[in-house]
Amino acid sequence: MNTSTRVPTDRPIGDIEPVFEFRDDMPTGVTVADNGRIFINFPRWGGEVPFTVAEIRDRKIVPYPDATINKFDPKRPSETLGSVQSVVVDPVNRLWILDTAAPSFSTPVPDGAKLVAVDLATDKVVKTIVLAPTSVLNTTYINDVRFDLRKGKAGLAYITDSSVSGPGAIIVVDLDSGESWRKLNGHASTSADPAFVPVVEGETLAIRETGKPPVPFAVASDGIALSADGATLYYCSLSSRHLFSVPTALLLDRSVSEADVAKAVIDLGEKGASDGLEADDKGRIYAGDYERNSIRQRQTDGEWKTIAHDPRILWPDTLSVAGDGYLYFTANQLHRQPQFHEGRDLREKPYSLFRVKIDAGPVLLK
Repeated sequence: MNTSTRVPTDRPIGDIEPVFEFRDDMPTGVTVADNGRIFINFPRWGGEVPFTVAEIRDRKIVPYPDATINKFDPKRPSETLGSVQSVVVDPVNRLWILDTAAPSFSTPVPDGAKLVAVDLATDKVVKTIVLAPTSVLNTTYINDVRFDLRKGKAGLAYITDSSVSGPGAIIVVDLDSGESWRKLNGHASTSADPAFVPVVEGETLAIRETGKPPVPFAVASDGIALSADGATLYYCSLSSRHLFSVPTALLLDRSVSEADVAKAVIDLGEKGASDGLEADDKGRIYAGDYERNSIRQRQTDGEWKTIAHDPRILWPDTLSVAGDGYLYFTANQLHRQPQFHEGRDLREKPYSLFRVKIDAGPVLLK
């Protein structure tokens, strides 16, 4: 009779380092400045969220840039923060805040969806760009953003629209004029894959209400990354396993027809089901894999390599390459929220911020 109590188990891959534990609100975005300052955001998806952007300072969460701007005022939607989905430090030491102005995935508050730049040297807001209603539709949920400061007078931003009820798209923003426009609006590459059936922690992920049939979790374009030379934009829908790319030149030229942009889209094949994407200065792409509790790295030859696999990686959300040679990422248990479990909240605090060594730096386009 075999009396051994040890049985084979799933082997972890890589060495993820815990950076911070969140014991209150659920984080999505993370970004790290050159001097090591770490910024986090907490979207207002339900419950009390006292501040939607914060800095991790002295092992505490501190409202950023201050508590006042984090108190949303519907009468001043362009001046206060409604529900922030992403934060990104740019190459000239500004923190850009992407405010959906759509708490609980509601219709965006008019004049509320915006990009806000904070100078990290002074911790003061230095620019606010309210996105036009032609770019932010009633169904829009702006999700993540990347910057190329070499283009135009002040640079350009690329934003994903991860709508759950309307067309997905890439939104391009001129940081000088504040003008913005949609590209690949409703294209298959920016839309949820209708054949996609996600399985997370062994269960099919779907919107589940008691007494009703499950509804597919269909989320449009979400993850986004820029190549090291800025010539290629990579993106993916949350409800898909495919990675797509498109030349940025075609996104910037407003005279190029949607049909011609669509012809240039490349399906780079399966990478796993991802929320966030990121790129490094060595030409590699990073993707979370929320079905497999993993972080994957696309080599320059197109092959995918798993660099982190661990049962603690419960829904890797935002990825951020920092100047210290690490890839930072949040693990926020998004799939355990009540809407996926007939009203039962299965999340277990704390939520986590991890990092994994990659020996590369961020893409710096300035």
